[in-house]
Amino acid sequence: MTLDLAALRAETPGCAHVLHLNAAGSALPSQRTLDATVGHLRREAEIGGYEAAAEAEAQLEGFYPAAATLIGAAPDEIAFVENATRAWDLAFYSLDFQPGDRILTCRSEYSSNYISYLQVARKTGAEIVVVPDDRHGQIDVKALEDMIDAHTKLVSISHMPTQGGLVQPAEAVGKIAHDRGVLYLLDACQSVGQLPVNVDALHCDFLSVTGRKYLRGPRGTGFLYARRRSTAHIEPLLLDNHAAKWTGDNEYTVRADARRFENWERYFAGVIGLKVAIDQANELGMEAIWARLRTLADGLRARLARVKGVTPADLGQVKGAIVTFAVEGHDHAELKAKLRAQAINVTVSTQFSSRLDLKGRGLKDVMRASVHVYNTEEELDRFVAALAKLVA
Repeated sequence: MTLDLAALRAETPGCAHVLHLNAAGSALPSQRTLDATVGHLRREAEIGGYEAAAEAEAQLEGFYPAAATLIGAAPDEIAFVENATRAWDLAFYSLDFQPGDRILTCRSEYSSNYISYLQVARKTGAEIVVVPDDRHGQIDVKALEDMIDAHTKLVSISHMPTQGGLVQPAEAVGKIAHDRGVLYLLDACQSVGQLPVNVDALHCDFLSVTGRKYLRGPRGTGFLYARRRSTAHIEPLLLDNHAAKWTGDNEYTVRADARRFENWERYFAGVIGLKVAIDQANELGMEAIWARLRTLADGLRARLARVKGVTPADLGQVKGAIVTFAVEGHDHAELKAKLRAQAINVTVSTQFSSRLDLKGRGLKDVMRASVHVYNTEEELDRFVAALAKLVA
């Protein structure tokens, strides 16, 4: 399927104002998503929040099958959560870690996740085990297989790190965890919406997703996938009267579906906006989106390689839409600010985001330019020309 670039740009208001290469931070939403989100907020103001939610019940309920279709899940395995970090937290902190339990992760792991490992290890006596990288800079699958033992409680990695184009071999990791009977938590905040994701192929038990990045949804939205077969026995760390029912003076019953991980109060306009954004991704087709993103990212890497003083920083056998690089002799934050003054949006990834990876490679930080379907070849030319002029 070929994407209609002119139509995509025409229905993306931000394209008229900015050259946006920060989809990995927060992508430009479509007019459809904007209208759906703002429309519900307006309706809340007109008739009341509870009443607007009742009126939009079909749209709100439609979020679950839309998200399920996107990742190959069942609707009752989906929970709306306010962001990917909270979705990940709800899964991770609901596990009953004991002294000696092992958490296996990767060198490129995101800081929020690693801080959670450290906290749980400190409180429970669990152990963090970092699986080494292979020669491509991705998790060494053979080493992972050798390192899993009877004490391994969880395998937890990020599908794509925030600080580079690396696409981890998540399916191979999942197969090993599944075959060894170990729970697998996959942070997919950068991958869902960027590339085809199927939870059965991944063998993941939990998958955390954000709305604002490659799905182009509103900020403050995301969802958690919880595999029914392997996680139904796991009670969330936090419960309310949506996640459970008060069934007796001294009794409660937890919901059987993934919505036990939800709050009763949520961002209803965001649910509707995210549904619309997911609908659009499903309509365009993830294979077509992924093909377009790889073409743009590969083209950007080729252009940057011709700029004097620029060193590419992406790892892995498979590289996605996040393009990172270092510029010799220049402060990356200053370059970002100068580009922003020209209405060009990029960002900088620091060791704060992924200490083990960047510090291990001797990188203080890297510049990050992340493309999306609405970007054009001409925009890439303009960005690289602007950067080259700044560093000349």
